[in-house]
Amino acid sequence: MIEGTPQMMTRFWAIGKPVPVFALVSGVMLVSVGLLSYGVSGSVLAAISVFAVVIALCLRGLLNGYPHDVFGACNAVTLGRAGLVAVLAGAISIPVSTWAIFGVSVIAFALDGVDGWLARRTGLTSAFGARFDMEVDTLLGAVLAVILLLTAEVGPAILVLGFSRYVFVLTGLKWSALQGDLPESYRRKAICVLQIGALIILIFPLTPVAMMLPISLFAATALLYSFAADALYLLRNTP
Repeated sequence: MIEGTPQMMTRFWAIGKPVPVFALVSGVMLVSVGLLSYGVSGSVLAAISVFAVVIALCLRGLLNGYPHDVFGACNAVTLGRAGLVAVLAGAISIPVSTWAIFGVSVIAFALDGVDGWLARRTGLTSAFGARFDMEVDTLLGAVLAVILLLTAEVGPAILVLGFSRYVFVLTGLKWSALQGDLPESYRRKAICVLQIGALIILIFPLTPVAMMLPISLFAATALLYSFAADALYLLRNTP
C-alpha cells in the first residue's frame, strides 16, 4: 500500500462533493479534448496525455488544500482552459493551421478573467483556485512559445516569455528564499496579461514579421523585470 493512503482516503471522503463533480467534469472535458484535438491539431494522444497530467495535479490540489465543499463553475472554467491548452500542446509536433492555433489561444486567454470573476461572485476563492489559474497561464505561455519557436521567425526572447516562471521555480529549489509567499501585485497581473497577449499577437497570422522581434523583446524585458522585482522582494523579506 502506498504510504499515506489512509490519510488520503480520509481526505477524499471528508472533502465531499468536489471530487465526484471534478471527476465528472474531467471526464466530459477529456472526451472534448480528444474530439477538439482531432479537429484542430490531429495529435489526440499528445493532447489527452497533457490534459491527463493536469487532471492528476488538480486532483492532488483538491485533496490537499481545497477549503470549499463544491468544485464550482470557476474551477470548471479553469479546467476548460487547461483543456484548450492541451489541444494546443497537441499541435506542437505536427503542421496545424495557424488560424486554428490563434483561435484556440484567444479563447483560452479570454476565459482567464472569467474564472476569477466567478470565484469572487460565488464566494469560492481559494489558494488552490489561484494556483490552478496561474499554472494554466504558465502552461499556455510555454506551449505558445514552443509553437512559435518551431514555426515563426522569433529570437531567443521567446524562451523568456515561455519559461521564465519555470526557471524561477527551479531556482527556488536552490535558494529557498525564492519559495516564499508574494503579496498581491497588480504589476505582476498586468505583466502576465502582457506576456500572454504578446505571444498571441506573435501567433496571429497577419502580424508583420518585422514586428515580431520588437514585440517579443519588449514583453520579455517586462517579464524579466517583474521576476527580478519578485526575487528581490523575497530575498529581502524571507528570513
